[in-house]
Amino acid sequence: MKEIVKTTIESLKKNNIKAYYFTDIDSAADALLDEIVSDGVVGIGGSLTVKSLAIAQKLIQRGNKVFWHWLEDTPERQENARKEALLCDVYITSTNALTQKGQLVNTDGTGNRVASMIFGPKKVIIVCGTNKIVKDLDEALERIKTSAVMNAKRLGSNTPCVTTGKCTDCNSENRICRITTIIDRKPFQTEMTVMIIDKELGY
Repeated sequence: MKEIVKTTIESLKKNNIKAYYFTDIDSAADALLDEIVSDGVVGIGGSLTVKSLAIAQKLIQRGNKVFWHWLEDTPERQENARKEALLCDVYITSTNALTQKGQLVNTDGTGNRVASMIFGPKKVIIVCGTNKIVKDLDEALERIKTSAVMNAKRLGSNTPCVTTGKCTDCNSENRICRITTIIDRKPFQTEMTVMIIDKELGY
């Protein structure tokens, strides 16, 4: 385990957030399944990292009820999935950045993901690759600006960053960076776990 990962895990634990390290995706996915009871209702936030674990399919196959707007094919069903995820037993997502001080930094457009991370679900499990670890809040926010450009391109957003390739702190009506949150400590009423995988995952 690299020193930067060890430091981050120690910081998360000091912040009363459970933290685990995995060398590969498969072992992380298995551990994630073990964290969720077979009849638990699961919500999932928009995340390429979570998608790479194929965890939604595994949960559905074993009988869990899963709410993930990425699985839905109409705006109405997507909206319903976002709302249902706010009240689920377990919420799974990733983080845009994780500081060595154990701070989880995220930027959303709609806000359903960051809202669900903070309050609502009984348990929140955050999965991230080591590429998401940064030194401090300044690096976290800079990382988010860079990754937002890639995400905007993926979504086909009509924003200046898609054209210029860099964040200009735009005021576009299609801007995807609208809400930024920093989790410094475990929220009072939410059990929180971070699973760090020694891979480059997501943006």
